[in-house]
Amino acid sequence: MRGATVSDAIRAAQSPARNPGVDMAAHVGDAIRQGVAVFGWDVGGAHVKVSRTDASGAIVEVAQWACPLWQGLDHLERTIDSVFARWPDADSDAAQHAVTMTGEMVDLFEDRAHGVEAIAAALARRLGARLRFYAGDAGWLAAQDCAAAWRSVASANWLATARWVATRVPHALLIDIGSTTTDIIPVSAGSVAARASTDAGRLATGELVYQGVVRTPLCGLAQRIEFAGTAVNVMNEWFATTADVYRLTGELAPHYDAHPSADQGPKTEAASRTRIARMIGRDAHEASAQAWRAFAQRWRALQLHEIGVNLARVVAAHPELAGAPLVGAGCGRFLVAALAGALGQNAENVEACEYIDFGVLAGVPASQQDWAATCAPSVAVALLAAAGHGEVRSAGASAAARAA
Repeated sequence: MRGATVSDAIRAAQSPARNPGVDMAAHVGDAIRQGVAVFGWDVGGAHVKVSRTDASGAIVEVAQWACPLWQGLDHLERTIDSVFARWPDADSDAAQHAVTMTGEMVDLFEDRAHGVEAIAAALARRLGARLRFYAGDAGWLAAQDCAAAWRSVASANWLATARWVATRVPHALLIDIGSTTTDIIPVSAGSVAARASTDAGRLATGELVYQGVVRTPLCGLAQRIEFAGTAVNVMNEWFATTADVYRLTGELAPHYDAHPSADQGPKTEAASRTRIARMIGRDAHEASAQAWRAFAQRWRALQLHEIGVNLARVVAAHPELAGAPLVGAGCGRFLVAALAGALGQNAENVEACEYIDFGVLAGVPASQQDWAATCAPSVAVALLAAAGHGEVRSAGASAAARAA
């Protein structure tokens, strides 16, 4: 069933009727010059985030939809329907779409190459000819070229964000803490200074930490934790997630709390107390609400420490960035602000530094700053596309760029 769904999407997108052979390079920048909106897409494994520019190329609206892609491409299809319902002009032939992705990693697909091909195909079938995919140094690719150049397209959303940040802040550490992962990207002398480009490489350098503030199982944060003055082992069960922690600390806004809880139960403070109690073999009634809130703060401190350790690792490789501003993005950027404070920085042997919110940096309307920071890669690809950064290349040209 899953394989058939993926194959159907690929075949549909490769149909001549869906790919009229338009010269994609000719459309780069045309949308802005003609007063047409650009839509920036970040297609993840758990969410799809979309940003919309106005005729001048400025971001005016940002939105996010839960999209459990591992459950099937039909979730992506329904999300596209939701985007069209919100912005009917996104479904017009004139609309321009710029896409980045990380969803190719989900276990719906046999491997990342098939994931890139299937996602590109599904989007091509629905979004039309003015569609291009962000491929880092390879530029922008048409959908039909993504299969051959999948390595350039796969999980490049962090690079899009960092490239745009580098145009505004020449020395910075971009930290994007989302529902599932954390990116820590050095920007030095106006260029992205990451030591690795793939997820595998970035996990080794500390530039990718597989922790977020919504979906991460608590047993992935620590094997042992203190409760009521005693250190205890943690149950290696998916009893609770980081969303439970940040509901209890009051830092997770309800509109970012889009995925079911571990037990499929209510997303209330009482239910979260029950779930985190299970992590250490207890029931919620065994302690007060205040005690469980303190326990949630302990989990928070452990996650903040782990991100701080990786931040220190990245800074150690780039000593010129000691004390550089931290640019915070993602729905968990409240942790970035905490890291920027003197106490958090000193705890990790990193100098105290300024905090810059991506939403403010992006210059979006005040009403959209929160969403812009949360959906930073979608904002970045929209702004890069609107500014004409890069041209659409063929698969052959992108391969030559990688070899150069």
